[in-house]
Amino acid sequence: MNEEEIKSNGSGKQQQILKLVAIVAIVAVLIVAAKYFNVQQYLRNALEWVDGLGSTGPVVFIIIYIVATVAFIPGSLLTLGSGVLFGVVFGSIYVFIGATIGATCAFLVGRYIARGSVEKQIEGNQKFKAIDTAVAREGLKIVLLTRLSPIFPFNLLNYAFGVTQVSLKDYFLGSIGMLPGTIMYVYIGSLAGSLATLGTEQQSGGAPPWAQWAIRIIGFAATVGVTVYVTRIAKKALETEISEDAVGDGPEPI
Repeated sequence: MNEEEIKSNGSGKQQQILKLVAIVAIVAVLIVAAKYFNVQQYLRNALEWVDGLGSTGPVVFIIIYIVATVAFIPGSLLTLGSGVLFGVVFGSIYVFIGATIGATCAFLVGRYIARGSVEKQIEGNQKFKAIDTAVAREGLKIVLLTRLSPIFPFNLLNYAFGVTQVSLKDYFLGSIGMLPGTIMYVYIGSLAGSLATLGTEQQSGGAPPWAQWAIRIIGFAATVGVTVYVTRIAKKALETEISEDAVGDGPEPI
């Protein structure tokens, strides 16, 4: 390898590292902004604005949900608010559309900005690469289970899946796992009756016990399922990689 190639490789690695650092910095800024700049109040104001838009309200609501998802802003208030504005059926539909499109956009950002950095990091680690490939083969099931589980942060997962080998098709189809939680939270929001009580003790106390327990049970089952499933395929990938290494290191055939 000549000096120019060495410089070129070094420059490429630096660019990949800078991209990764930039993504981490942007995500950190968005999290801090969401926490300290009263984003929830802005979302409440946005919902009140949507309420006065009439027939264009659903379209604007979906756009706001997409932007919030990409911007790493928690969408729980928007989900609850959709129940107040549109009712359970249409509210669930609008939230699902907005969350799915927003999550897909975030996935593509992670895929085309950060995936290259990940590939550079794992190309020398065969075991991690084997796990990454195994996860890609079972991508639909893993995405589906993690979407059902409240343990895995929705906004973080959108970008995290982008840096794996999970296909866009599996990721998109796995979004169906958001439906049970979406319907439950939209329903709870519909019980508030007005936007003013969203997120308050008065509103949360109105949720029937069966709805709260349904969310907990579905989430717990999905959490256990994805943990066991990912552990199993990771173990299988490692065993396959180790066995292949053992064969490769064996004596040459006569």
